[in-house]
Amino acid sequence: MDTATHQPVLDLSAARLAPLDAARDGLWDESRSPLAVLLLGPTGSGKTALSLALGQKFSGEIVSCDSVAVYRGMEIGSAKPSLAERALLPHHLIDVATLDVPYTAGDYCRDGRDALKRIAARGALPIVTGGTGLYLRALTDGLFDGPQRDEALRARLQTAHEQRENNWLHRILKKLDPVSAERIHANDAPKLIRAIEVCLTTHRPFSQILEREGKDPLTGFRLLRIGLNPPRAALYERLNARCAQMFSDGLVEETRGLLARYGRVKALDALGYRQALAVIDGTMSEAEAVAAAQQGHRNYSKRQLTWFRREPAVHWIEDFGNTATSFATAAALIQAQRITD
Repeated sequence: MDTATHQPVLDLSAARLAPLDAARDGLWDESRSPLAVLLLGPTGSGKTALSLALGQKFSGEIVSCDSVAVYRGMEIGSAKPSLAERALLPHHLIDVATLDVPYTAGDYCRDGRDALKRIAARGALPIVTGGTGLYLRALTDGLFDGPQRDEALRARLQTAHEQRENNWLHRILKKLDPVSAERIHANDAPKLIRAIEVCLTTHRPFSQILEREGKDPLTGFRLLRIGLNPPRAALYERLNARCAQMFSDGLVEETRGLLARYGRVKALDALGYRQALAVIDGTMSEAEAVAAAQQGHRNYSKRQLTWFRREPAVHWIEDFGNTATSFATAAALIQAQRITD
């Protein structure tokens, strides 16, 4: 008998080889943690455009990391993805809060991690996109579990801040904790007050506590950080044009409506809205407000880059996110991570 006729037939059909192809491409490997992409960079650098292109290529879903985009009704001044852009891919953590209930970094940490898990469970690629460094740090590292708020101390510091010359809080923090003073902008009164509060109530520098106290780092994901750092002059030109367009599109009118509905809530202190309020109050002309908003966004972009430079293992792309080169570079980074650890 010809035993060769009884040898098992090797199935090389496309259906049979599909799982092997998937494993080769890094799309089918249950032994590895899922990948999450963190796309960071200064405002106006093209993160939205790049996130949409990458999401369409890699079956991704977008997780916004923006402290203004979380609020419903803040449309013009937030630079949220348009409704048409949001229709291209699932988006998360946009329009999840109202202005009268502050949305904190702790809220974002909880909701962002939940979104990552749900996206990964569907087999999609989470792409975290935005420029709020504190939100990103909360998502990846967890939050500092510091002492309880001392409302009396906070009230005294706030009163002193309002009555004394500019940068008084920053000078106090610089004496108590130079490291934290270097990290916190001189005009960011809420963060300065919290840092001073911690220093005074614990008798230890805030920065020292942050470094030594345990946090709650994100687990279960491999994180790929991709940063955008376009040429500074071109970025500033884009920011100037975008700010002017916001006012042309009706930012003052939008702010007037939000003010009538919610009053002078903290959310309206965001860049652009703060200057629009000055127009409403009559303390600035619209031209002055546009110039102030432009300057504010340029300064903010510098602070964002300083913050993101401290993020670990960032793959920096020295360009805007809407270029073919940026897309090709970012796509290659993602593909490499999906194939090898």
